[in-house]
Amino acid sequence: MDGDLLWMAVGLVLVFEGLFPLLAPGAWRRTFLRMLQLREGQLRFFGLVSATLGLLILAWLSR
Repeated sequence: MDGDLLWMAVGLVLVFEGLFPLLAPGAWRRTFLRMLQLREGQLRFFGLVSATLGLLILAWLSR
């Protein structure tokens, strides 16, 4: 993978991660507080689903 492409992808992730707290800070805070109440297994499941979806999207786009 090209180094510039990797940094562009990281930048895009940061943009998307920052949009929710920028546009709806109250909702972001409530969502974050609910996430803190989840058990470790539940958080791992959401992480697994998120990573799997990301990999599927990358595989689909690289065709």
